[in-house]
Amino acid sequence: MRDDELAVMAGRTVLVTGSSDGLGAHVAVRLGAAGARVIVHGRDAERAAGTARRIVEAGGPEPDVVLADLARLAEADRLADEVLARTGRLDVLVNNAGIGFGDPGEARSLSGDGYELRFAVNYLAPALLTRRLLPLLTASAPARIVNVSSVGQQAIDFADPMLERGYDGPRAYRQSKLAQIMATFDLAAELAGTGVTVNALHPATFMATRMVLAGGHTPLSSVAEGGDATLRLIADPALDGVTGRYYDGLRETAPHRQAADPDARRRLRELTDALIAGALG
Repeated sequence: MRDDELAVMAGRTVLVTGSSDGLGAHVAVRLGAAGARVIVHGRDAERAAGTARRIVEAGGPEPDVVLADLARLAEADRLADEVLARTGRLDVLVNNAGIGFGDPGEARSLSGDGYELRFAVNYLAPALLTRRLLPLLTASAPARIVNVSSVGQQAIDFADPMLERGYDGPRAYRQSKLAQIMATFDLAAELAGTGVTVNALHPATFMATRMVLAGGHTPLSSVAEGGDATLRLIADPALDGVTGRYYDGLRETAPHRQAADPDARRRLRELTDALIAGALG
């Protein structure tokens, strides 16, 4: 989106998770420069402060900075508490933080709660954060939730959702991203009539981010390209009221067929509730 098209965001409050680097930082700076009040989230205080500094240098209002490691669900829960303490309204939640693709054959990693790491960070943490912030989003309606997902998707094996057998990084990543899209569809139906919309997107393929470069991948698109697709879901007035959709860049498309399976989505809801309850006790 052009800068003048983002003027509609002036005065609105937006939380962008994972905005200390890469796509999240790009989106946060563009929104801040347009006059939005941005809540910057990251794990690393120095990098998060760097994004905040870039927003101010771009002429934006002083952003809030919140730190949390989403590899522990208690941290996602605390992040929600901190956001609720800092703002009385939230116009947009952008669930962008995540762990990348990984490599075939890499060792299976666990979150601080003992869950498969990519499923925990890419799916469970934003699911919990979103649930905690729903009352504020609803009170601020019209509001939007944007889930930054991926075209890389793989069916969830509910007999082994934590991938204790046959693990590899790409499979874990794809499963977590499909879970995020499935939850997007469910939440959109749940929130019908509230004024809160929920959509997911694959912003762009192998953007030139630190995550992509660290994984040894050759960039195929720019952060600006992915940023434009993401900002469209955040700000485009033409998408007012549009909900429960998945986009590949700027184009609406259908995700993996499991996302349309109501029984699979029910099983995911039950699994999600059980895992979050198990972590938070």
